[in-house]
Amino acid sequence: MNGGIELDPQTYEWCVRLFEHAQKLLKVDITFHHQRDQIVEGDVFLFNHFARAESFIPQYLIYRETGTLCRSVAAAELFKGNDRFARMLRDVGAVPNDHPELLKLLAVDILRGRKVVIFPEGGMVKDRQVVDGNGEYGVYSRSANARRKHHSGAARLATGLQIFKQAIARRLARGRMADLERWADELGLPSAEVLVANAARPVTIVPANITFHPLRVSDNFLRRGAELVLKELSPRAAEELVVEGNLFFKATDMDIRLGDPIRPAEIWSWWERALAAWLARDLPGLDAAFRREHLAGSWPRRLANRGLAASVASLRDRYMRDIYRAVTVNVSHLAARAVLEALEAGRGTLPLDTLCRVVYLALKTLQRDAEIHLHRGLGDPERYRRLLNGPPEDLREFLAAAADAGLITLTEGTLELREKLRHEHGFDAVRLENPLEVYANEIEPLPAVGAAVRAAWQALPAVRPADWARHAFDDEQRMLSHDRRQFSAAKHHELNASETATADPAPFLFTPEAPRPLGVVLVHGFLATPAEVRPFGEKLAQAGYPVIGVRLKGHGTSPWDLRERSWRDWLASVAAGAEILRPFAERICVVGFSTGGALALAYAAEQPPGLAGVVSICPPLKFRNRNMRFVPLVHGANRFVAWVAQLEGVMPFRPAETEHPLINYQHMPVRGLYELTRMVGHLRKTLPAIRCPVSIVQSSGDPVVDPAGAEEVRAALTVADKTLHWVEARRHGILYEDIGATHALVMEFLARRAAALSP
Repeated sequence: MNGGIELDPQTYEWCVRLFEHAQKLLKVDITFHHQRDQIVEGDVFLFNHFARAESFIPQYLIYRETGTLCRSVAAAELFKGNDRFARMLRDVGAVPNDHPELLKLLAVDILRGRKVVIFPEGGMVKDRQVVDGNGEYGVYSRSANARRKHHSGAARLATGLQIFKQAIARRLARGRMADLERWADELGLPSAEVLVANAARPVTIVPANITFHPLRVSDNFLRRGAELVLKELSPRAAEELVVEGNLFFKATDMDIRLGDPIRPAEIWSWWERALAAWLARDLPGLDAAFRREHLAGSWPRRLANRGLAASVASLRDRYMRDIYRAVTVNVSHLAARAVLEALEAGRGTLPLDTLCRVVYLALKTLQRDAEIHLHRGLGDPERYRRLLNGPPEDLREFLAAAADAGLITLTEGTLELREKLRHEHGFDAVRLENPLEVYANEIEPLPAVGAAVRAAWQALPAVRPADWARHAFDDEQRMLSHDRRQFSAAKHHELNASETATADPAPFLFTPEAPRPLGVVLVHGFLATPAEVRPFGEKLAQAGYPVIGVRLKGHGTSPWDLRERSWRDWLASVAAGAEILRPFAERICVVGFSTGGALALAYAAEQPPGLAGVVSICPPLKFRNRNMRFVPLVHGANRFVAWVAQLEGVMPFRPAETEHPLINYQHMPVRGLYELTRMVGHLRKTLPAIRCPVSIVQSSGDPVVDPAGAEEVRAALTVADKTLHWVEARRHGILYEDIGATHALVMEFLARRAAALSP
């Protein structure tokens, strides 16, 4: 029944262990995007093919996730001679694509509970050109030197196996257990009951996409070593060693994304179901579902088989579409399309900052499209926002590859688009000669990507500073979601689950229709979120002030996140908020509470342009809790323990006694407290550098910070316009609770600063 090819579980597991060790030597970073039910329920897994190593990585990943052995289809020439390599391929489940009973063999494996991995393109698609001028899918055939449709073997396998499963159900319904026992024995199954149970599950196809990033064309040791041994390399072999050596021996991302499962039985039309049921009615066995002689043995079967042929083609087109649309879009895709759009528009040169902004604008459009899968670098605002300050590292690498290929020349911030970009290149040369075309071809099945790049080119001249600011604010909101995901792993669950904060932690931006010329940046305190200052922000907006409530890094996500942040990260959050607000106001004031108040002063000490004043409410220059003096010692002990024992430290978190548990973390990372003390130390040194008016508001009975610190702040300030207001209270959160008319005190200061701007 196995056609002379059987898996050897011991060899299979040995190869899996070998790959686990080899993966440490490879520089490829594999990210497997999937939901577990996709792997468990899937029978036939279909992948695109761009590099040779793809031929074994999917099987390894499926086995790692489920412990299930996989059958795969490999090129027939690999099995010639029946040598040791060919035997090993058979042992690990590979079967030649010219096996006379290929589909039956794969169907038997599925019925036995194994998975099947198929590359329906047939060979590698080096140019990634899969869409023709009519929008039809197809690939280049080297043997025919022409384009052809994709192989339909996977569709025929799924269709024939589903018909056989229906035949099993029909025999069961008619009580023909002898037939089922015979079939189970022929298939190597322990009983008819097992056969019936396996047949009850519909055949499930899982389309998948493998995307590499970046694509490098520089020479490497693999090609040079092969040339020393083999002396003369064919152009095809040299190209493959250069490209694929760079993919696997230089830092490369390999994104593997599983698509939605496809079940033929669930998508058949009524007449396709009827044809399948008719063929299943008198099916003598599994092999008959794939044997041409049986399917053509009578005119009714010929008609039914012919009718299902269209269904097979439709299924093939469906899963190929899903494979190609699951590509992970990265910055090189967007940059390649942007450069080619410039070329098609007749441009000979392209300013680098223009390219960066076009890529950024295209990304902002694609972020709203749920059908587009973005590379993790395009999901991290801290990384992709660097586009607005020059090319980030991944874009620089893309440009270097384009320059190495002779496609562009980059001088003094300008790209010269060279004539080679217009040339056509052979199938075995295009990856080396024009990687831009390869990138652009890969996203051709995603019309939304090309449309986003074209729209970015059209929109760029009309984008105003306020538009850039709104994009930046959207990035701040996305950063909250991104940071939450980064700290939602299993190791974070216990602590995260014990947190009590339910108030919305998102930053906010209010821009009144008739705004005052003065804008306000609101900064929350340690362990809190923008929810702490939002009520006051709403009051300010009603009074006509443009307002932004910033989220300090590490807050509103997980205490584990805060543990990783420095006070410089918090200060950068304040500066980012001020930059967002600038297009909406002539000048700005920064109003901060507690740690936010200290950050407001630290920001003012840097003397940023356009700063009209600072309000610092209960700044933590001194603390009531005398144990704060031991924080540097405990932090040092934590670092030592983690270094020696790879543990989390002697005391990584402390319980927090907060006045507002619906807003604040309930656990303080000692590292965060340490950063707080470092920030205070910096502030003590820089207070004299502040040049703008300052108002200090302090709770007289503050249970958290020592009120004497407010006096120390005022004394250290050298600016003439400085005031200290005392609020009679025994609470720390006087801004959130508006104790002692705190809101009125701040608004009075803001009104004076706004009046100073009036002509």
